[in-house]
Amino acid sequence: MVVGGGIWRRVLVVFVVCAAGMEMGAADPNDEQCLTHLSASLEDPMRNLQNWTRDRFANPCQGFTSYLQGATCNNGRIYKLSLNNLSLRGSISPFLSNCTNLQALDLSSNALSGPIPPELQFLVNLAVLNLSDNALSGSIPQQLALCAYLNVIDLHDNQLSGLIPPQLGLLVRLSVFDVSNNRLSGPIPASLGNRSGNLRQFNASSYEGNKDLYGYPLPYKKNNGLSILAIVGIGLGSGFLSLVLSFTAVCMWLRATEQKMAAEEGKIGHLMPDY
Repeated sequence: MVVGGGIWRRVLVVFVVCAAGMEMGAADPNDEQCLTHLSASLEDPMRNLQNWTRDRFANPCQGFTSYLQGATCNNGRIYKLSLNNLSLRGSISPFLSNCTNLQALDLSSNALSGPIPPELQFLVNLAVLNLSDNALSGSIPQQLALCAYLNVIDLHDNQLSGLIPPQLGLLVRLSVFDVSNNRLSGPIPASLGNRSGNLRQFNASSYEGNKDLYGYPLPYKKNNGLSILAIVGIGLGSGFLSLVLSFTAVCMWLRATEQKMAAEEGKIGHLMPDY
């Protein structure tokens, strides 16, 4: 029995050692690549991310404890990145898609530029995407519609242009959608502007501040400019008026000329002697 007990003790020790090794092991290689490339794509002039060093990326989490500022861990994986209002510059790395357990990404209130990477479509667990108050440009990737768990898309106060992808209306969990104060154009997709049933509806404040964007729920804007028909009409009217004035002027000149000639003939006839 003693021998048997010794064997069980050794098995228990091996189990504890293995469990500890798993807990203290290296980070998931996807998370490590995600963080390495993200750090390389960002500029941190205020040095708010001083502990974002390469050795930290190799082991950013221990269970639910994170070693990186702005990162939240869940069971040893990066679960949330909150890097808002840190005066960060640079661009958003497409390698963020390697953080496959990421459920919330907040890079708002910085000075980030460049496009929104379409590779974010691979963040299949993403529920919150807040990239507002930056200088992001380009179009809104339609691939975001593949993030089926998204319930927040906040992109207000950027320089995004082009159309709003109608595919985003397929996100049945979407409860917050804000693309105000950008450079978007074209119609608001019916899939977002006229959501019905249990789908969350978004009011005009979600779309305001885009000069060339139109459609419900934005108020109807009258066209203050002249239409093509109006311009053609004005042109034709101006041409006709010019023709009438010119014709009238010619007629008046001819009449004056005839009167002058008649007066000259009368004067000559008066001066001639009678025979």
